[in-house]
Amino acid sequence: MNKNTLVEFSVTRPKLVFGLVLLMTLAFAAQLPWIRLDTNPKNMLPPTSDVRVWNDSVDRTFALYEDTIVVGIVHPMSVLNKGTLEKVRDITAGILKIKGVAGRDVSSFTTIDNVTAEGTGLKVAPLVTKIPASEAEMQVLRKTLLENPLFVDRIISRDEKTTAINVPLEKGANGKEVADRIREILAKYQGEERYHVAGDPVARDTFGAEMFKLMGIFSPIAGMIMFIAIYVMFGSLTLATTMMLVAMVAIVWTMGLGIGLGFPIHIMSSMAPVFLMAIATDSIHIFNEFYFRFREKKDRRTAIIETMEAVGRPVRYTALATAAAFAVLLFMQIVPVRVFGGLIVFGTIVLRLFSFSLIPAVLAIARQEKIGAAAAGEDVTASRTARALKQLGALGANRPLATAAAGLALIAMAVLGTSRIVVNNNMVAWFKPGSEIRIADAVINRALGGTSLGYVVAASDQSDAIKRPETLRYIEGLQRHLEKLPVVGKTISVTDYVKRINRVLHDDDPKFDVVPDTADTIAQYLFLFSMSAKPSDLDNVVDYPFEKANIWVQLKTWDAAAMQGVIDATAEYQRLHPGKLDLKPAGIAYFNLVWNQEVLWDMVKGFLLALVVVLVILALDFGSLKWALIGYVPLLFTILLIYGVVGFAGKDFDMPISVLSCLSLGMAVDFSIHFISRLRQRLAETAVDAGRDLSALKEALAWTAARPGKGIMRNAVLFAAAFSVMLFAPLTPYITVGAFIVSMMLLSALLTILYLPALIVLTRGWLFKTGETK
Repeated sequence: MNKNTLVEFSVTRPKLVFGLVLLMTLAFAAQLPWIRLDTNPKNMLPPTSDVRVWNDSVDRTFALYEDTIVVGIVHPMSVLNKGTLEKVRDITAGILKIKGVAGRDVSSFTTIDNVTAEGTGLKVAPLVTKIPASEAEMQVLRKTLLENPLFVDRIISRDEKTTAINVPLEKGANGKEVADRIREILAKYQGEERYHVAGDPVARDTFGAEMFKLMGIFSPIAGMIMFIAIYVMFGSLTLATTMMLVAMVAIVWTMGLGIGLGFPIHIMSSMAPVFLMAIATDSIHIFNEFYFRFREKKDRRTAIIETMEAVGRPVRYTALATAAAFAVLLFMQIVPVRVFGGLIVFGTIVLRLFSFSLIPAVLAIARQEKIGAAAAGEDVTASRTARALKQLGALGANRPLATAAAGLALIAMAVLGTSRIVVNNNMVAWFKPGSEIRIADAVINRALGGTSLGYVVAASDQSDAIKRPETLRYIEGLQRHLEKLPVVGKTISVTDYVKRINRVLHDDDPKFDVVPDTADTIAQYLFLFSMSAKPSDLDNVVDYPFEKANIWVQLKTWDAAAMQGVIDATAEYQRLHPGKLDLKPAGIAYFNLVWNQEVLWDMVKGFLLALVVVLVILALDFGSLKWALIGYVPLLFTILLIYGVVGFAGKDFDMPISVLSCLSLGMAVDFSIHFISRLRQRLAETAVDAGRDLSALKEALAWTAARPGKGIMRNAVLFAAAFSVMLFAPLTPYITVGAFIVSMMLLSALLTILYLPALIVLTRGWLFKTGETK
């Protein structure tokens, strides 16, 4: 079968190609209305993953809520005044009516349980049932709050300026929607107070809402930027329209497939349209060569066939390299990353199919006079861009040692920068520093225990072990040990409840703020408390066989490293104080840590696998491992330089950057494939003995830098233009991806044109045998 059968069919029967593409596009487009979003970090890992199974069991054992919103109320002097307390009361009452709020367990001044003595028993009632009317009553409330460790740093700051309303959510509630309803309530209460709404569900679901909007906004804007850029490059509306048509159809097919298969849209898959828009720019090599060929042949059909014969192989292999690099993501543990990888693999295959069908069909019906007008500008000798690229390639070819030495110096600096990279994920940090969510999180973390929550579960294999004095004292020691960490703002356990009960039953004498000496006394206290308090008060910190206790650890940052510090400190405490309790971390902060580690090792494995896969593809394309290794250098150089800058800039190595490690290989290697493939074609066409004739080799390198190199640079500029729109996003992962891709593509293109000539000249004795022309 002729290798250009599909091209010839498309050129001969373009209307049939258009009809088939239209039918398929309508079928995929019919799936788009069923789109679903998912920004829940839990779903980053499979339901069967160890951390999800463990966290779910902890939630069931201790009747914990998956999500909690924290409402911070700040007064410049003190929240303990009549006006502010009335606002807290009314705001709390309003929050209790919001759909999705677990009203029975909302905690604020007016709902949180306060333990006092009543005769020989306990009285458990809401802290504030009546707003203090006099200064004396206010002083009593102040004393009650500030002398109770269950309240300090939890619902009242030590300086009295901040109070919190903790709002647990029912399973399935949307954090952003609840937060928006809370903000509507807060807007009604103006005054000296400042209000802040924070918490993981707020950040997560707000991110999801913003992500959905950005997906709808950025793809058309990226398309418009590319359209304008293509028109400026070629001066042809036909070409610009064709490129946009190809990209948009591929996006509809890809997103339609993902949605039709039931996959929700996550942060990575929301970027798929822009990625596909950029990957579609590889078709620029077809147009770049077509206009050169048309200018030479003056016949449209001949120009199309010869163009595809010249660039068909590199176009196929660049698609294969890109698809292979993205396919590596299918082996990752992070579920949304796997979905994203699958979508881009499919989209890349579709785009390459269009390169040999839809694009030739469009060119076949384009008016020849318009093609001729656009092709008139494609003259290597007249084009300023081509001349500049020729000079750049000649610089590398004529001064190979100096070029290589400068590269080695840059690599050394990049390695130093790369060694400073810190791996971290923090969803709150995915918003800009001046955003409402970042400000709210910072204010509440400074004033109170913290918005990030982790647990340490203390477990024994004996019933009633938690009722023993030595067990409670061991837990108390662990709490004090953890509270020494700067990132830990507050810990709470069953020990705190027992100590509080012991104190109030002894006339609130501070010296009885200790664990009782007998298990019987502890058991009696817990029984009395359970009979009077809300079930969740005790359920959240102990199970009912009293074999397990749950230590709440509030953290002042969502950085994954914070929970690692808690785990390390717990292990240190166990080493210094050996005991019979098994201590194990849990909670959303622990999940974020595990997810962070999964991302790191997934990407290390994926990057190494992608390195091997791309090298194999290069070797297959070039038919030579030597040429594959030479083609490798510019992309590895580019990646190393960018990661060096990331390290020097102090930017966290988070999920978006780590995923880009694999993707960058597949995208940047395209330039090497086009450059080396066209160079070897040129050497074969001109019958140059590259091993002996250095000047002829340099001339061929200069031609490659000028003519195919112009396509490479156009490809890079269009790719960068598509992603540049992300630099203006309100979410930092989008900005990171945009900056990374823009810099990577432009730098990779320049390094390809500069360093490949230098490397080829330096290694020509190794690459070429005497008498060999390619």
